[in-house]
Amino acid sequence: MASARKPVIVRKFSRDWSAGYAVGGVSPGSVGGVSSVDCEILDVTGKVLRIPWPEVKWVCYVRDLPQGESANPERLMQKRFATRPRTAGLWLRMTLTDGEELEGLAANDRSLVDGAGLLLTPPDTRSNTQRIYLPRGSIQTLEVVSLIGSASRKHLAATAPGQPELFPADMDTTLG
Repeated sequence: MASARKPVIVRKFSRDWSAGYAVGGVSPGSVGGVSSVDCEILDVTGKVLRIPWPEVKWVCYVRDLPQGESANPERLMQKRFATRPRTAGLWLRMTLTDGEELEGLAANDRSLVDGAGLLLTPPDTRSNTQRIYLPRGSIQTLEVVSLIGSASRKHLAATAPGQPELFPADMDTTLG
């Protein structure tokens, strides 16, 4: 997801959706013009669509745009994790303002507090949807299920500076 124009599907609370390319980057400060009043996408015909943020349920960054699919263009089949995620991040469970529940992994950084919304990795990363952006206005409740850490950080925390080791590496282990 390195290019500036990414394929997106914008789902509205009215169940309507629009497909096109994001005008802006992936970061929450620049997702489709978050700083503006409207979400802006460039549709497949080359026309800029402006959707007011209060109408936006989510913005799904997808692998490819839908071809004739009208019911579930995001192909977001799993909305909850079946098992504990393996990727590092915050495991979040949200209830949206329309009552729908969704889980995802978010980065453990300031965007959780300061951002205009949340950028999540969905439960099934093999589906068409790679990332989901939820504007703050679409989230009714937010629950942190777990903090999933990386293995390297756990190892660093286990060997805190100044803590003596039980069996130092330079200790002679031969018994005589």
